[in-house]
Amino acid sequence: MAEPKPPVEDLMRYDQLAQLALRGVVREALRRVEREGLPGEHHFYIAFNTRYPGVILSARTMERYPREMTIVLQHQYWNLKVHDTWFEVELSFDNIPEKLIIPFNAVKGFLDPAVQFGLQFEVVAVEDQPEAATDAPGGSNGSSADHKSATSEAESTDGEGEKAKVVSLDAFRKK
Repeated sequence: MAEPKPPVEDLMRYDQLAQLALRGVVREALRRVEREGLPGEHHFYIAFNTRYPGVILSARTMERYPREMTIVLQHQYWNLKVHDTWFEVELSFDNIPEKLIIPFNAVKGFLDPAVQFGLQFEVVAVEDQPEAATDAPGGSNGSSADHKSATSEAESTDGEGEKAKVVSLDAFRKK
């Protein structure tokens, strides 16, 4: 009987190709919202690594969320702009407007609870994606004071009195 062949090394990196394709789903969903607004009851929870190169947050927000942050795009967001490798959006935290810039490679999770659709990602290592550090405004490292981070739960209000929330996706994961 012939010996089993050892597994062949995946030089195509299908794992990375699949992640890239699924990040494209997030990009296209955001592009649709950029053009048409959020339809019906749809809204998004987007979790991201705040220390990823190219992520830009205020120093205040970075201090509050040093590693991971989840934002909600529902009622209180402005000026969503979607680019090929990153997106920007303005949110209000404690009645202070803030512009966030988030490379798609920094995204760890995407959820639309209205339709129970969610994606989880491995954050792409910068060495695996050399363009990741330079494509998004903000430069090549996560150490500047304008770079940010977040953890899991924070609340803020806007001028209309409604609360904007930063929440953990853990509550939506099946156990």
